[in-house]
Amino acid sequence: MDRRSFVKNTCLTGAGLLAGAQLLKGMPIRMLEPSQLMGGRFITLCIMIRTTPWEVSRDVKLHPRDEEKWHTLEGVKNLRDAFGSNNPKGRLTWGFTLNALEDRRSNYVQIREYAAYCQATYGDEVTVFPGYFPAMYLPPARINSELSEALRIITGFVGKGYKPQSVIGGFLPAESLKYLAEKEHIHVAQAVIWSQHNIDGGGADGSPSYPYYPSTEHFCKPGQHKKDLIDCVNLDGWSMDFICARQSGQTGHEITGFNSRRGVGPIETYKGWGLDLGHREVMHTQSIHFDKGVELNGFGWVPNIWEAQMVYEFGMDFICSAMKLWVTDTLKRWPDAQFVSFGEFGEIWRSHYKSNDDYSYKFVERGCGLGDSYNNLEIRWFMNKGFRLALLRDWHHRTPEMVIDFTRYDLPAKEPTGARPDKPVKDWSLINRINQKGLRAEDKPVMLKDLTAGEQELIYSYCPELKPR
Repeated sequence: MDRRSFVKNTCLTGAGLLAGAQLLKGMPIRMLEPSQLMGGRFITLCIMIRTTPWEVSRDVKLHPRDEEKWHTLEGVKNLRDAFGSNNPKGRLTWGFTLNALEDRRSNYVQIREYAAYCQATYGDEVTVFPGYFPAMYLPPARINSELSEALRIITGFVGKGYKPQSVIGGFLPAESLKYLAEKEHIHVAQAVIWSQHNIDGGGADGSPSYPYYPSTEHFCKPGQHKKDLIDCVNLDGWSMDFICARQSGQTGHEITGFNSRRGVGPIETYKGWGLDLGHREVMHTQSIHFDKGVELNGFGWVPNIWEAQMVYEFGMDFICSAMKLWVTDTLKRWPDAQFVSFGEFGEIWRSHYKSNDDYSYKFVERGCGLGDSYNNLEIRWFMNKGFRLALLRDWHHRTPEMVIDFTRYDLPAKEPTGARPDKPVKDWSLINRINQKGLRAEDKPVMLKDLTAGEQELIYSYCPELKPR
């Protein structure tokens, strides 16, 4: 039996999956051709499999809802089919919580076997996803131990000594990123959620939105020198609409209110606004990276995470239609775009950049006019080893640009300590000079020329084009 026959004839039954899994373990894992970073447009998608919302460990579950019936083989297969229907070369990442890896109920057994099939057939990545917030509830030593446990389980059911190139971590502390690099020899992690603050129970604003090697001081800070740099590329989980991301959390109605998480995420777009308006926001956000972004940075990248439970919660037809619409229109507008796994993209970036010294990310966005993505606003972001800087103006009225975020990475930083399941530490933000959320008195926007001479000198050393002529 070949792989295609396996899917067609057996993959929708438990017995077929068990038989198919043994067949697949004897098949060679597909080798992938390496890609070049520069000139490329990349999308990384993770489908998350869990047993309850917001679980961060086998016994630390932040919501009591049992989602076993929300996760079925039919659901994940239809979602994967929607992803691949007009995207035969596309690869994605399957992220399993530790509970979803250990659960012996038939739905989870079948989904794990199907993920192993997708790894062997399409080159998908199968990895661990310890919830979104492990650092907020667990000490690093426990996070590290459970990451290793989960990786061993994955090797066991995928077979042939398989090990993923990355882990999907939500927020992971610097100590865990160092552990992954040195003990597990994994050098890529989705370990930051850009602009996340005061939403979903926690946050960690302050990092770059594009890949960087984290500092041993704080996972949101790029490493400043060789001894400070952790060789584990830190990746974001979702591309954000930069204008919406200025907000702190979510306020008001889910459709008309403010939401800092607007961007490519399906909950905030397709579910919140429907297929038409939601898709327009998704494509607008991607255009920031795939149009002007490629010109400014030499490549473009859009990360995204979809929770498999949405197939049940929002309806299979709706969610699969949204997936197919997103993937199909993305490739129609940018035919050279590549859907690759998180680990694959991280290693492509790592092969190009050996430290944080050489990248200097720049982005420009004018709002799309939907919701709080105001079409009269223009934001420019600059992100490098030394700082991140955001300049905002009203381009309709030609107002001067104002500094709304200036986060310095040349200053000492320190992560919170003492996180416990019964005493979580919910804010891991790296905030110093000026922060985009505007929550402190010192976050009042200022003109670039009103920063101190030393601050201006630092900015111009990385971005000489900003220096007045």
